[in-house]
Amino acid sequence: MPNAALMFLTSPLLIGEVPEVALTAPEPASVVAREDVSGLFQQPLQNPSLRASSASLLSLDWSLIAASQNVGIPQDQANPSEAPPEDETAQDEDSDENVIVVTGGYGPPENDPIERINEESYRITQDLDNALVEPIAYAYRDGLPGPLRDGLSNAVNNLREPNNALNFLLQGKIGKTFETLGRLLINSTLGIGGLIDVAEKPGIGLPFRRNGWANTMGFYGVGSGPYLFLPVTGATSARDVTGSFLDQLLLPVAFGKPFNQPEFTVPFYVVSNLDDRLEFDAELKRIDDTINPYAARRDSYLYRREVEIAELRGEEPPPPPDIMEEVEGTGDFADPPEDEFDAPSEPQANTPTPDPKMAVIITRPR
Repeated sequence: MPNAALMFLTSPLLIGEVPEVALTAPEPASVVAREDVSGLFQQPLQNPSLRASSASLLSLDWSLIAASQNVGIPQDQANPSEAPPEDETAQDEDSDENVIVVTGGYGPPENDPIERINEESYRITQDLDNALVEPIAYAYRDGLPGPLRDGLSNAVNNLREPNNALNFLLQGKIGKTFETLGRLLINSTLGIGGLIDVAEKPGIGLPFRRNGWANTMGFYGVGSGPYLFLPVTGATSARDVTGSFLDQLLLPVAFGKPFNQPEFTVPFYVVSNLDDRLEFDAELKRIDDTINPYAARRDSYLYRREVEIAELRGEEPPPPPDIMEEVEGTGDFADPPEDEFDAPSEPQANTPTPDPKMAVIITRPR
């Protein structure tokens, strides 16, 4: 004989709605239990005579019509307040497929251990640059005649030649050492104290090559050390700020007056810094337009210094970081041509034209 409970549960499929039936549960029990048969939870029995019984009652009220009305509705949305909890193991297995684990260290980058201090210094310097340095640099560029401004820049470069030649000698580059000394001799005499860069003219062809103690240290394997952003110097590193200090000592220590007097040092560094500011003006604007200008300034500076040291050592330069395309205005970050915005783009031949009268909106049920 078939199991009586099985027949009872399957009978609604054959005969439709089943009348309310009371089943007697074992004693003692004081809580009315409700059983989920088809995913629909039933209301308690309303019969007073049955509630007064000493036995606990089980209420069943199932129909094929009621069940068919909930077809296609997830169980947790059909009755979210009483939905049974899902299997935790199944949830974990499903969630593992959609979880992205990001590993890595927290805190500042290895080459920028005092990132917070540097970033604050960068912010202050940018405010000062916008308020003071940039207007002065533009006034220096636009206010002075071009030949006079070029003459001042040439004189500053000529005063750097002794330090350039010394560091080429320390790096074992004898040919470039003599070329640099030749530039110094020619420009100091024929160039009227360096105001005219005669050595760079066609026929002589000795270009200006900037060198320094930081390059010499890097040439012999000294690392850049921690990155620094100083209020006056700007982007630098522990090695480069040390090398810059040694560069500034050569003329005052070796020759004394007038190179150790404020009348020389102040104009020299003002012209030098203004030239550097104008040289990198376009790049600084592109850096300001990046998502993280501070990181872009740091990464571009450190990368260029690595390239310069690699060239001195005759090594392959390192691959550029992704930010360099945006800083240099190349690759996908290059400015589009002006004509690109003049005419609207034509649709491709294989691209279907959307019907303006038809719109499909896909929403996610809540």
